[in-house]
Amino acid sequence: MPRIVYDSPEIVASGPYSNAVDAGELVYFAGQTAMNSEAGVAYADDIQKQTAQCFKNLLALLKAAGLSESDVVKVNVYLTDMENFSEMNEEYKKYFSAPYPARTCIAVLGLPLGAEVEIEMIARKAKSN
Repeated sequence: MPRIVYDSPEIVASGPYSNAVDAGELVYFAGQTAMNSEAGVAYADDIQKQTAQCFKNLLALLKAAGLSESDVVKVNVYLTDMENFSEMNEEYKKYFSAPYPARTCIAVLGLPLGAEVEIEMIARKAKSN
């Protein structure tokens, strides 16, 4: 069975991976950072702007897969500094409403190209009758 992947022209992959992979009922979205094609990670030292860029990328991928925020069932957030947790949350809550997707937030030692936040998601496709 061929692998179905989704992408968006404005998103730059930083390695040999697909940005979104269709697995039948679920679509897995690779972790996104605030990377841009010209200068590496955008918005250095601004966690809210980096979080917003992560979501801009993820929303473009959701759209490419024919999905929306309401289809997201699980989110993993990786932070290089848990001191940024509250500021990240301020931006995060702009993208979801109750009932929220399940979420895990993990402190990490580092992220590619100096990013301070990386966000990955899993979304569920509507069942066809």
